[in-house]
Amino acid sequence: MNKTDLRKKYKALRIDLSPEVIEEYSLKIANNLLQLDVWEGDFYHLFLSIAEQKEVDTEFILHILQGKDKNVVIPRTDIEHNNLINYLLTETTKIKKNRWNIPEPVDGIEIPSAKIDVVFVPLLAFDKNGHRIGYGKGYYDKFLSNCKPNIIKIGLSFYEAEEAFQDVYPSDIPLDYCVTPKKVYRF
Repeated sequence: MNKTDLRKKYKALRIDLSPEVIEEYSLKIANNLLQLDVWEGDFYHLFLSIAEQKEVDTEFILHILQGKDKNVVIPRTDIEHNNLINYLLTETTKIKKNRWNIPEPVDGIEIPSAKIDVVFVPLLAFDKNGHRIGYGKGYYDKFLSNCKPNIIKIGLSFYEAEEAFQDVYPSDIPLDYCVTPKKVYRF
């Protein structure tokens, strides 16, 4: 299947997920993350879930990061430049949904991409080679291309890996790991 067909497939699969299943799977994903040796960094980029898209609920991961006293960085979509701007999450950070219902910081302390050690990456699907399919706008690929070369990229998925994607582009940046409710994939 090509990326367009896979996007449709996984969006349709998500539609059937109940809030209870999303919570259960999201908690299992957070617990499976604890198996990884990725907790030595200082700055962790975490997307805030789009409830309307039935994404992995990252609230459990946020609690892990806060419990480990990590600096949590959250993105805001820069539509004009097709990029992400990253802000430190603090007690005073105001969150507002944008036009795509993405919860984002209104403003705050901007963190350069080069400071980030680990990125939790949203996705619709991924393959056994570590390639991911997002919503198709390329925000994360562009953001990751501006990060330091040794940044750790961790995908979060309710579903297991596809065999291999047909249409991988040179600008597609592969993951280092992908975590599902059942398994941790290492690439």
